Amino acid sequence: MAKNAVKSAIRNSPTKSKGPRFGVFSFFGEVFGEMKKVTWPSREETTRLTMLVLAVSIAIGAMLGILDFLFATISDEVLFT
Repeated sequence: MAKNAVKSAIRNSPTKSKGPRFGVFSFFGEVFGEMKKVTWPSREETTRLTMLVLAVSIAIGAMLGILDFLFATISDEVLFT
């Protein structure tokens, strides 16, 4: 008896799918609606933040390169002497 009640509840569920095509169109419609609400940064702010990311990336890359060189030199001295 309980199995029939569960099947009936699933069959009469209000969240029943309306098909894959409608779901895809609905999804992209909601995406475009949300994208209109976004406040995009100005061109100057985007440029400034991009330069900051590049500067930090170069600095970290240089630091890691120096550490790699130091550790390689130290390990060569320890292993091959």
